[in-house]
Amino acid sequence: MRKVLIFSSLIFVTTFLVSYTTLLTPSVLKGAWQTKNAEGNTVTMICADNYLMFSVYNSQTKTYTKSGGGTYKLEGTPTSPAMSFTRDFFTEDSTKVGQTLASKFTLKGQDLTIDFGPLKGTWQRLDEATEKTPMAASWRISQREGTDGKMSVMQRGARKTIKILSGTRFQWAAINTDTKQFFGTGGGNYTIKNGKYAETIEFFSRDSKKVGTTLTFDYSLKDNRAWEHTGVSSTGTRVHEIWEKEE
Repeated sequence: MRKVLIFSSLIFVTTFLVSYTTLLTPSVLKGAWQTKNAEGNTVTMICADNYLMFSVYNSQTKTYTKSGGGTYKLEGTPTSPAMSFTRDFFTEDSTKVGQTLASKFTLKGQDLTIDFGPLKGTWQRLDEATEKTPMAASWRISQREGTDGKMSVMQRGARKTIKILSGTRFQWAAINTDTKQFFGTGGGNYTIKNGKYAETIEFFSRDSKKVGTTLTFDYSLKDNRAWEHTGVSSTGTRVHEIWEKEE
């Protein structure tokens, strides 16, 4: 009887630890989420690896309102999970860049409820990153072709362009975490088929006229870490870039 009780206790502890670990890893939230604000605008959020971005916009009126992003991690306990989020950029108030917020959250099925901060609200899952979506990650541009046709290396520093992808959605942001500057963002849906990567823009802070445009690129993914694509940008100029996964 004693052996049975010990064995049962070990099973309980093991199950508890597995549940604890599973619940409190960033992969729990990895994917795309959506909600509506009080004005009826769309709010989308992408969680990729340990980085997230969100934006408020209206694709029907082609209106972009605001966005933010930064690193996040999960804390707390299985019965009281929490998220801490450190802002890399926040268009509504740049003085808050660098601040860390913590909030409790609940995850029930396809619904995520966050209690506090700029992400407060109930979100519905749009997609979930899996082994079938290798592009679902956080990426940082590392090389770009210049007007001379040569690739130039983008030195790592506070000035950076980050792009994050879920299973179906993307968002990029150009920022400087030291000066707290924001240079632009855009996002929407993407597809990959027959060696082609295509983005359909749903919001674009620099030019609302580009909303609804689909851009198609030749793309390749090397060693699941380096993403290279070539094509034409929203301004009609040639694009040849290499992005690398952020750790």
